[in-house]
Amino acid sequence: MTLKTLLQNRMVFLDGAMGTMIQSHQFSESDFRGTQFADWSCDLQGNNDLLTLTQPDSIRDIHLAYLRAGADIVETNTFNSNAPSMADYDMQDWVTELNEQGARLARQAADQVAKEQNRPCYVAGVLGPTNRTASISPDVNDPGFRGIYFDALVETYEQATHALIRGGADVIMVETIFDTLNCKAALFAIDRASESLGRTLDVMISGTITDGSGRTLSGQTVEAFVNSVRHAQPISIGLNCALGAAELRPWLQELAGCCEFPISVHPNAGLPNQFGEYDQTAQEMVDIVESFAQAGWINIVGGCCGTTPAHIQALHERLAQAPVRDPQPLTPALRLSGLEPMTQRPEDLFVNVGERTNVTGSARFKKLILAEDYDAALQVALQQVENGAQIIDINMD
Repeated sequence: MTLKTLLQNRMVFLDGAMGTMIQSHQFSESDFRGTQFADWSCDLQGNNDLLTLTQPDSIRDIHLAYLRAGADIVETNTFNSNAPSMADYDMQDWVTELNEQGARLARQAADQVAKEQNRPCYVAGVLGPTNRTASISPDVNDPGFRGIYFDALVETYEQATHALIRGGADVIMVETIFDTLNCKAALFAIDRASESLGRTLDVMISGTITDGSGRTLSGQTVEAFVNSVRHAQPISIGLNCALGAAELRPWLQELAGCCEFPISVHPNAGLPNQFGEYDQTAQEMVDIVESFAQAGWINIVGGCCGTTPAHIQALHERLAQAPVRDPQPLTPALRLSGLEPMTQRPEDLFVNVGERTNVTGSARFKKLILAEDYDAALQVALQQVENGAQIIDINMD
């Protein structure tokens, strides 16, 4: 049975936090290094993804614990297995090995439990957000500066995707998305990998609402985020991390109202306490999440930071027979996005389109672009917005 088919039949259960389980082992620096990296030039403690190479039995056991607790899908231990994140440990050349081994360990666990319990178990190959943002400058004094660019993200994500598939991943999960441009680089990389493999890879997408404003870190609302990624035709769109289940409620409800795909949610075990730890018990979390299912908002449920196999077991016991959301096609409309959604329906009034940011229609704008005077070119766009334009037509033909 494919994961798409399973989603049509019942509630699907995702695993819980990998980092929380790793922390419970209290691995030392030497444990992280193992024999393979005993002489590495910098400290490696805290590089959790490296444990797929140096402590593979422990990582496999974590996957097994979640599957035996009722998870249908386990996520690979590859959240930071990308070049920007691994560069912190001088390990950017290990992206392929980390992703392939991460998928292989999850695949072994999934196949073992599938045989033990005579049920399908799936592996989600995780592409994390990286420790860089493509949309926001890390330098407040230089708004145009970027710590990473789209092409570099595509390169590392494509490399990781190929390795995850070779290792046995059933689906690619782009998760904990705080910057939609990073996500779009991942989706583009997955498309390129699909093309080279000669088959379409299934994709799960999960964004992160960072606070009570209901926006991602790069500033998008939930509906704008959905408009930005729906072209990928994912098998699910969801929310995870940053907030507990109670705090996610309004944004999950908003997602249910604007999304034509199955919806996933894997919240934290509440909000962190003053020590950065998560105190919400499995039963407390389930009491909240059950209301999401009863409202018909979700198809996939799991846990993020602070959750354990006990949380997943409690979710499975309570929600195995719960009703699932029946995704419906949206009414056809023009659906655009900036930080806010822009939806144009036949019954709406006219929309003002600013067309001076056009090298074929504006001699001034063309001269500014050819001279690489982008600050002045930006003022052309700003003037149109201030004069009432709701959409800017940017033409660099």
